[in-house]
Amino acid sequence: MTEWISNLPLSREISVGSIRIHAIESGIQWLDGGAMFGVVPKPLWQRRIPSNDQNRIPLALRCLVIESPDELVLVDTGIGNKESKKFHELYGVENSGNPTRLEDGIKAAGFMPDDIGIVLCTHLHFDHAGGNTFQDSEGSIRPAFQNARYVVQRGEFDFAHSGNERIRASYLRQNFDPIEEAGLWDFVEGATEVIPGVRVLPTPGHTPFHQSVVIESDGETACFLADVCPTAAHIPLPWIMGYDLEPLVTLESKRKLWALARDQEWLLIFEHDLLIPWGRLDIDSKRPRLKNS
Repeated sequence: MTEWISNLPLSREISVGSIRIHAIESGIQWLDGGAMFGVVPKPLWQRRIPSNDQNRIPLALRCLVIESPDELVLVDTGIGNKESKKFHELYGVENSGNPTRLEDGIKAAGFMPDDIGIVLCTHLHFDHAGGNTFQDSEGSIRPAFQNARYVVQRGEFDFAHSGNERIRASYLRQNFDPIEEAGLWDFVEGATEVIPGVRVLPTPGHTPFHQSVVIESDGETACFLADVCPTAAHIPLPWIMGYDLEPLVTLESKRKLWALARDQEWLLIFEHDLLIPWGRLDIDSKRPRLKNS
């Protein structure tokens, strides 16, 4: 275990009105910095997130537990326990736990995995949906959250099955097909209130049906951005991942989000930023940036 992950808390919390949000640090992965920043030159992006000697940068696998009066909601599930040693080496995955750091983080927040009532997926890439299922001691793969319904955009589920060569390495069916076999999916289409105070907002570009999660309570709002803006370094509009399938669509998704975030002073929550879990935009700046950044 590297120093990076050993220094990460399993869980930390913040309140949005009367709703408590627990940021669960479910591990880290090391991905190529150039891929993470697309056309942005390395001399620029490495000022914000330095790379190692393999040109990789450390990225959080941050999930959320939303503690609402109506339901306990888990947003995204990290990478899970099903992948091989070779896979972990390829993507620099560090998420060891019981069975992974995700479950350990849920317990550190004061809950048990069986307390989760809704698993809300921003999209179905392996680093966001890998913990939807787990492999037991006999090698069987089954839903990880036995008492939960799973929620995702219908279009995302269909797109994940398209088999296109550009995307199939990111969509591993063992992360979502067992959920369908168990009859646990609740598909949504477009902007949808999942429970009072928690809604999904389409933010396409990274994938055509990517969604972010908006939490609202007592006049306060937070937005779990997922991969529309994976780290605080990606706040400038043109700083977009090379992984995004439609980067110009991502740019417009960000433009709309930042207008709302500035106008309503949203708390922005980052899924992959190792050091900055959340922050607010500086409303006095002409360019999108976090306060005090």
